[in-house]
Amino acid sequence: MRYPIINRSSWLVIGAALLVVGGFLLNCKKQRIPTGQKNTENRPPKYEMRAVWVATVDNIDWPSRKVLSSEQQQQEFIALLNYHKKLGINAVFVQIRAAADAFYAKGNEPWSEWLTGKQGKAPEPFYDPTTFMIEECHKRGIEFHAWLNLNRTTHKVSKSISSENIGKKRPDWVFEYDGYRLFNFGLPEVRDYITEVTANIVKNYDVDGIHFDDYFYPYTVTGQTLKDEAAFKKYGARFKSKDDWRRNNVDLLIKQISDEITAQKSYVKFGISPFGVWRNKKDDPTGSDTQAGQTSYDNLYADTKKWSKAGWIDYMVPQVYFSTGFDKVPFKNLVNWWLDHTYGRHLYIGQGAYRVGGTERDKAWLSASEFPDQMRFLRQQRNVTGSVFFSSKSLVNNKLGHADSLRQDFYRYPALPPRMAWKDNVPPRAPQNLQANSTVQGVELSWTAPSPARDGDEARTYAVYRFDENQNPRLDDPRRLIAFCYEAQTRLQDRTAQRNQRYTYLVTALDRLHNESEPVQINVKSK
Repeated sequence: MRYPIINRSSWLVIGAALLVVGGFLLNCKKQRIPTGQKNTENRPPKYEMRAVWVATVDNIDWPSRKVLSSEQQQQEFIALLNYHKKLGINAVFVQIRAAADAFYAKGNEPWSEWLTGKQGKAPEPFYDPTTFMIEECHKRGIEFHAWLNLNRTTHKVSKSISSENIGKKRPDWVFEYDGYRLFNFGLPEVRDYITEVTANIVKNYDVDGIHFDDYFYPYTVTGQTLKDEAAFKKYGARFKSKDDWRRNNVDLLIKQISDEITAQKSYVKFGISPFGVWRNKKDDPTGSDTQAGQTSYDNLYADTKKWSKAGWIDYMVPQVYFSTGFDKVPFKNLVNWWLDHTYGRHLYIGQGAYRVGGTERDKAWLSASEFPDQMRFLRQQRNVTGSVFFSSKSLVNNKLGHADSLRQDFYRYPALPPRMAWKDNVPPRAPQNLQANSTVQGVELSWTAPSPARDGDEARTYAVYRFDENQNPRLDDPRRLIAFCYEAQTRLQDRTAQRNQRYTYLVTALDRLHNESEPVQINVKSK
């Protein structure tokens, strides 16, 4: 992510801002469409990625400080999740590896300085933050995508470097650039190492996705030189230019990681969040109608368009952190370019929530209408299947009420992360033995779990829909969704049922990738 590294203040303000999540959720914790086709239906989407980045580097989002106890860290993360759940967020992309370090126990890299204050120091009392975060997310029906930084062994703001840091153990694998120590992707052993680190996370943790940001080769800095000449001489003979060789190095790494994720757990999603501009049209007729000073292809040596086309990744999240009125890189121009290059994979738009209310040269961000206008535009594009916001702290701060617009308008009704038919298109079997009991407290529903689907998947979530007597029961309208029951819970008490009303309830089962079963139905008159 391209963002300023600034020390962050305490999260105490969050606790005061949180409200009880739930209400009626008591007892329950596309096919490709031609570009340009608009979503003209008034119905809110039932499937939409609604995610937020949670940055840990330099304590941007979590934990708020290096000196917190394990209990304080856990309390902060729970508060963060509860806040985002209330907004309608259904996935978090949490940075668990920021600079060849770890926010997880089951690995060989040292504990992160931004977790405990000193790289290599374990949490006290001991716990595994990633296991904890995943469990808390899944209790709330929130996907957990493990966000890893690929290129850094040492950040320029690092205060401590462990003797176990790979950059110290293998100095021949890294070079210095602009105050960072960075991996040399031209070395096969470096690519193997990064792939092994990623595969270890997939193997040992119940992650829903693996996610990388825009840092491949570094952004160009005037007067700085990438010191990879020796590797180029050894491995780059067949390439016409060093630039082509560097792009190939990143291609090899992405393909290698993609294959390893699929081999470990085929249901785990793999996504990339590149800098928003692949190439400018002036440099390539297939590029976007933009005038970006740097591009993913030319400066970071990341041919992100190629990865989607080749099917190596499941979703792309271009960082379109520009306003609709920015002359060099207009928001809509860039989104429209990405719409032409989805290749059947998911496109989520990375939105710069941190810029809302800013006073930088992109003055459009000073308008309270800029953020909701972007959301309305994205909702009109059927091939845009969601948004990811940078970052958590920005949504919490809620400048100009932009987070309120999510809670009250765009995310007012629930949505599931989009299905990925290329990974799994087999729905679960329907729930069994649906029963309803009307009491003075409401309508009590219960059911039993179905047998595994023909692919062996079990139901992980149940969706409960409610319809009035004169309504036609249908599953495509999330406004009729009254609850999700997570972690295979099979009971719900609907306390929002009105007295002496006749209702039809539908209950469906969903698997890990949100394929939905046929419904079971029951009619009941509430007391």
